[in-house]
Amino acid sequence: MTKPDVKPEEHKGWRHWFHRNPALNLAYRIGVGVIGGLVLIAGIIMIPYPGPGWLVVFAGLAILATEFEWAGRVLQFAKRYYDRWVAWLKRQPSWVRGLVMAGVCAIVLVTCYFLNVFALVGGWFGLEWSWLQSPIFGSR
Repeated sequence: MTKPDVKPEEHKGWRHWFHRNPALNLAYRIGVGVIGGLVLIAGIIMIPYPGPGWLVVFAGLAILATEFEWAGRVLQFAKRYYDRWVAWLKRQPSWVRGLVMAGVCAIVLVTCYFLNVFALVGGWFGLEWSWLQSPIFGSR
């Protein structure tokens, strides 16, 4: 039994619809670039904090990789080095892992200080100490 003759573009699905019109294709690529870029930036900001920072970075790169070849290469590079970092960290003694954790905690605390989180939470409990105020976003 032979397969019926089908044009290759009929198998490409809904994405082929955008390729037919250059203006729609450009708009689609710009949309993918903006959405993927925003997800990537959010992931990068989230990396030092508890939660899915690296997962969001990889998701942003995966979104970008659907339309941009460079993003696919960066995604593979990032996965490879992330896996190497995790493997290296697992092989280290507990004091090295503790130092890495302390560094991450320091980044989180400094960021919370500069974003005025401590003054905000302190205000909930009636603590109006001046040293809790952020030098950037403090109200004084």
